[in-house]
Amino acid sequence: QVQLVESGGGLVQAGGSLRLSCAASPSTFRPNVFGWYRQVPGKQRDLVATLSSGSTTNYVDSVKGRFTISRDGAKNTVYLQMNNLQPDDTAVYYCYAETTYIGRYYDYWGQGTQVTVSS
Repeated sequence: QVQLVESGGGLVQAGGSLRLSCAASPSTFRPNVFGWYRQVPGKQRDLVATLSSGSTTNYVDSVKGRFTISRDGAKNTVYLQMNNLQPDDTAVYYCYAETTYIGRYYDYWGQGTQVTVSS
């Protein structure tokens, strides 16, 4: 059974940094896309960044130049390095993975990790 386990959230002051990790299991799980989404109470879950199996990255405009998504293939772990954090970045961050099999897409989500940025 596929599992995505996030870690690394916490409380940080504005201008600070955090690195989120998402460990995927089993080791044979190789998604086409890894991504990070975030959600604040009462709002929809929004895309933050994606990383394809071909190493193509995509970021929402509000985090470009501050956040970096990367992957350690040996550990089957994806990271989100977040620098110069701002109060508007406060949210629950979710790891996401997408696979395809016989023409169908399958989505997987982690449990979420809270990021709180104080001003």
